[in-house]
Amino acid sequence: MPSFGVLFFPGSNCDHDCYHAIKKILGRPCELIWHEETSLEGIDCIVIPGGFSYGDYLRAGAISQFSPVVSPLRELAASGVPVIGICNGFQILVESGLLPGAFIHNSSLKFVCRWTNVRVEDTDTPFTCLLRRGEVLKLPVANAQGNFVLPPGGDDARERRIVLRYCGEGGELSAEANPSGAEDNIAGIANNRGNVLGMMPHPERSFESLLGSEDGRKMFESAISWIESRNADGKAI
Repeated sequence: MPSFGVLFFPGSNCDHDCYHAIKKILGRPCELIWHEETSLEGIDCIVIPGGFSYGDYLRAGAISQFSPVVSPLRELAASGVPVIGICNGFQILVESGLLPGAFIHNSSLKFVCRWTNVRVEDTDTPFTCLLRRGEVLKLPVANAQGNFVLPPGGDDARERRIVLRYCGEGGELSAEANPSGAEDNIAGIANNRGNVLGMMPHPERSFESLLGSEDGRKMFESAISWIESRNADGKAI
């Protein structure tokens, strides 16, 4: 059975949300991993939750890249293990060099906390393999520095990285649907290999209909299916 690890740093505040979603709702092995750990052995999927690691000093996620756990995280990501960074976790992945791009303050210059819709652009990742291209998910955001910018590059390379885009309920792209002003309505991107995903919306807060949506559950169920399929094939993750 796939084992999840939720990394948390000083200032993380969504770690128990992720743990609850994985351990209590999905019933999967999950452990909380403090940022000072130097080994991630035996973990099949890494989750880096949201929050305000190190108080967002300098830039969101900037100081966390120097934590001891980031070194084994880089090794695990390089080996193909699925890694998802959510909100501040996405910012940490960018600052650690595991994903390209940068974050600036929301175009409104305000903290934004609201429901959004995101359109699935790429199903060739562990976290979207059970979804359909063009499928719309209802997920909440809560951030002040969610305005994502990709580095300059060829259009083909940029498109390959984009996994989720903010959209309307019918999947249409618009400025009104973009809560942060992120470039090209980008809500989530992956590395070229596809195993490392960063996203600003919170799928772990969309696991139960009582909270307004169960769409985030689909992303973690995708990861479980992907890992189990790889294990059944006898391939190294």
